[in-house]
Amino acid sequence: MPKRILVTGGAGFIGSAVVRKLIRETPHHVLVVDKLTYAGNLDSLADVSDCPRYRFERADIANADRLRPLLRTWQPDTIMHLAAESHVDRSIDGPGEFVHTNVVGTFTLLQEALGYWQKLPSGRKDGFRFHHISTDEVFGSLGPDGYFHEEYPYQPNSPYSASKAASDHFVRAWHHTYGLPTVITNCSNNYGPYHFPEKLIPLTILNALEGKPLPVYGKGENVRDWLYVDDHADALILVATEGRIGESYNIGGHNERRNIDVVRAVCRLVDEMAPDRAIGPREGLITFVTDRPGHDLRYAIDASKIERELGWKPSETFESGLRKTVAWYLENRPWWERVRSGGYRGERLGTAT
Repeated sequence: MPKRILVTGGAGFIGSAVVRKLIRETPHHVLVVDKLTYAGNLDSLADVSDCPRYRFERADIANADRLRPLLRTWQPDTIMHLAAESHVDRSIDGPGEFVHTNVVGTFTLLQEALGYWQKLPSGRKDGFRFHHISTDEVFGSLGPDGYFHEEYPYQPNSPYSASKAASDHFVRAWHHTYGLPTVITNCSNNYGPYHFPEKLIPLTILNALEGKPLPVYGKGENVRDWLYVDDHADALILVATEGRIGESYNIGGHNERRNIDVVRAVCRLVDEMAPDRAIGPREGLITFVTDRPGHDLRYAIDASKIERELGWKPSETFESGLRKTVAWYLENRPWWERVRSGGYRGERLGTAT
């Protein structure tokens, strides 16, 4: 049966991938609630915005007076909570916004969801889900071995990851204290189409196209597990509809790569797909810069629980996903040019100490 799903942060990178998939591949009705900060972009939803099952409301999740009537009128069966300040460098420069959105915003949403859920009739109350989407960065930094699993201790090292860890704890507490039916997911680094261009992969693609320096923190030895965003969206929808209440699920791509190797792979693809003799081989643009304060060495996800319980596995390899990503940016210049003409043009962020 079609569900009514409220997606916070649905105009962001991961949120818009979830919304596009929900509208295109399911019968569900979707309400997107997004504040439309620098990273929220309605252009990312243009392909589905004319669907009668789609609706958008601009609102701050920390504003209870805006949330309450939206819940009352939309009557969601599921809340997928993706709204978050998520860029580590920005959290170093301005941690207050991260506390406001990720901590206060999540608390406010939980309170309003709880009041809404408690008033639902028994049948609908039993089917309600609050799905909180989080990050593997709450677990801190791994050494050369081992993986983050669902019981791994929280050790956040940046203002961003600390704010997300706090939000995870609030969600867990609202389940155990008040009975709110929640599920939590923690994902590894995402990449793919519609990614805001201050992140490593899209920034490297666009700078390589333009012949600009390709900044790499430190020596590029930091390791991340890369997850193609559409694979993540599949997993999120699966958890939201079939995940066990009160549980958390780790979602990873099984694609560990050093940052320097990611940048080199992007260079090779851009050279192949958009050669420019005036620029020459893009690897020559790589520029090592001072590392970010508190930069975690390695993240790696043990995703065996979601694979075992729900049957999810990523469809894309890193190579196939990266090729799709580079091709998308080459084919969608108007999207990223509009983004770059706004509040972010590729400057270095997160250098405060």
